[in-house]
Amino acid sequence: MTRHYPAEHFAAEKITGDQIAIARPVPAARGEYGRTFDLPPALYAMTVGGYLAYLAVMGIAFMAPDLVIPMAIFVLFVLAAFGTPALFARMAPPPPGWPRTMSAFMREGFECMTGHVSGTGAATQVLIMPVLILIWGICIALIAAMVR
Repeated sequence: MTRHYPAEHFAAEKITGDQIAIARPVPAARGEYGRTFDLPPALYAMTVGGYLAYLAVMGIAFMAPDLVIPMAIFVLFVLAAFGTPALFARMAPPPPGWPRTMSAFMREGFECMTGHVSGTGAATQVLIMPVLILIWGICIALIAAMVR
C-alpha cells in the first residue's frame, strides 16, 4: 500500500543538494581483445550453429525444389554475417592469451560498460536469440506437419 506524505513533511527535513549522492556511471575496464568483443570463438560457433540449425529445420520442413536457391542464399548470408567479422579479427596479430577458451570465459565472466557479467549471463545473452529462433522454427515445422 502507498502512504501519502504531505509536502510539509519533506520541507521539515530541509535536504539540500549537497546531501544527495549523485551516482555517475563509471566505465568498467575493457578487455584487451576489442576486435572480438572478448568472447570466445566457441560462442560464435554456437551462434552460427543455431542460425544454421534453424535454416536446416525450415529447409527440411518445407522441402521443395523451388527453395534450394533461397536456402542457399540464406546460408550464405549467415556465413557472411559471421565470417566477415571473423576475418577482421584475424587481420591484426592476436594479443597474448588469445583465443580465450570457453571454460576460462565461463569462469572469469565478461567486463562491459555496466560492469561485470558472469560467463553464464553473457552466454545466455548471446545465445538467446538463435535458440528462440530455432524453437520458433521447430514449432512452425510441427504446425506445418500437423496441418498437412
